[in-house]
Amino acid sequence: MTRKTAADFDPEVLKLFDQYVHGRISRRDFLSSATRYAVGGVSAAGLLSALSPSFAAPLVTPDDKRLNARYVEPPSPQGNGKVRGYLVSPAGAKGKLPTVLVVHENRGLNPHIEDIARRLALDGFVAFAPDALYTLGGYPGDEDKARELFGKLDQTKTRADFLSAAQWLKQLPEGNGKLGVVGFCYGGGIANYLATQLPDLLAAVPFYGAQPKAEDAARIKAQLLIHDAGKDERILAGWPAYEKALKEAGVKYEHYVYAGVEHGFNNDTTPRYDEAAAKLAWQRTVDLFRSRLA
Repeated sequence: MTRKTAADFDPEVLKLFDQYVHGRISRRDFLSSATRYAVGGVSAAGLLSALSPSFAAPLVTPDDKRLNARYVEPPSPQGNGKVRGYLVSPAGAKGKLPTVLVVHENRGLNPHIEDIARRLALDGFVAFAPDALYTLGGYPGDEDKARELFGKLDQTKTRADFLSAAQWLKQLPEGNGKLGVVGFCYGGGIANYLATQLPDLLAAVPFYGAQPKAEDAARIKAQLLIHDAGKDERILAGWPAYEKALKEAGVKYEHYVYAGVEHGFNNDTTPRYDEAAAKLAWQRTVDLFRSRLA
């Protein structure tokens, strides 16, 4: 079966889906509104199913012998007591390696984000991907349930958990003490937040993430690499004010807008994935981490 892409869906359906996955409308509202676009024997529920992630084919399998992967639980005294996450490093690595914190979307540590961590490990990094849903039982294996759980998090404590995770990772014995962060959607916003909180963070790479408050830009010491989607009106709306603040603060940054692609274009488990944009953004990400963290 041919894999569907964003071009196979009416733009209005994509907008409805974006509102749904970000909690702005309910599943019921999506199905009700999408009915008018359900043609050719495809129901509104079928549209939702087609747009939702499929984790059947990770780029790097969990049992890849080139990697060491395990779940760990670092302490988080200012957050929820501890953090649980997925720690991956290259097998047989000699010497200390640069470290990268991986921050998930608003569904917790799902198989796709674990795959991202493994990809980074194959590129020579120690990658740690925490699960913000750990305090509520962890990623439940169902994207809709995960999204519902996410809305129940205490975001103050959750942010403290990510701060603790970053500090723990930076001090990891097998790491070289140099830290970067990459995040996607919600995680992109967390990457931006961590850049305002950690003066020793060397590189932050938000993929289509919400910008921090403009007044916080002056606190950023990390080099930023910002990936946004050309069709992501919601995120792009905040860029002019943030860019002005970054320039005034003298922050070193690069901002790339990938024309014609949707929010979520890096996620290869959904039809919003764009292979060309994702590969280019990923190569730029790895290149920055190698130059800043090696």
